[in-house]
Amino acid sequence: MGLIEESQQLAERLVEPLGRRWKHVQAVALRASEIADAVAPSEQATLVAAAWLHDIGYSPDIGHTRFHPLDGARYLKQEGWAVPVVNLVAHHSGARFEAVERGMSTELDEFPFEDSPLLDALVTADLTTGPGGESLTYDERISEILSRYPVDNPVHRTWIKAAPILRKSIERTEARLSA
Repeated sequence: MGLIEESQQLAERLVEPLGRRWKHVQAVALRASEIADAVAPSEQATLVAAAWLHDIGYSPDIGHTRFHPLDGARYLKQEGWAVPVVNLVAHHSGARFEAVERGMSTELDEFPFEDSPLLDALVTADLTTGPGGESLTYDERISEILSRYPVDNPVHRTWIKAAPILRKSIERTEARLSA
C-alpha cells in the first residue's frame, strides 16, 4: 500500500466519525491532488498524504491537548510516519500563530517549521476548502472561520494575525501553478 492510500485509510478511521469534518478532509485531499503541480514531483505524494492527515488531531482517540495540529503530529510521529508528513500536519494553515495564542509554542517547536512550496500548497488546499467540503476563495474561508469563533477565542485571534501572512502562501502557490 502506498503513502496516499495509507493516509486516506488512517484519516477515514479517525475523521469519518466526526461527520462534516470528514467532508472537509476529503475535499482538501482532492484539492491537494489538483494543485500538486505546485510542488516537485517527488513531493506530490507527501502533499496529498498530509492533506488527508491534516485534521486527524480532532479525533477524540488522539486529541489530548485539544490543539489538533500538535495532537495529529504527535500521533503520526509516534506511529513512525515520515518526518515531512508529520511536520506538515504540525504546521498546517497557521498552526504556529495559534500555538502562540494558546501558549503552546514550545510544544509545537518539537516539529521543525519549514516555509516551503509544500507547506504553501497544503495551506492553499486547506484554506480554499470550506468546513463541509465546499470550494471557497481564501477570503471566503477566512470570513467563514472568523464568523464561527467569538473574538476572544484563540482561533479568532489567530486568524486576525495570520490571514495576511497566509494569503502569501496562496499567492505563491498560484504563481507556481501559473509558471
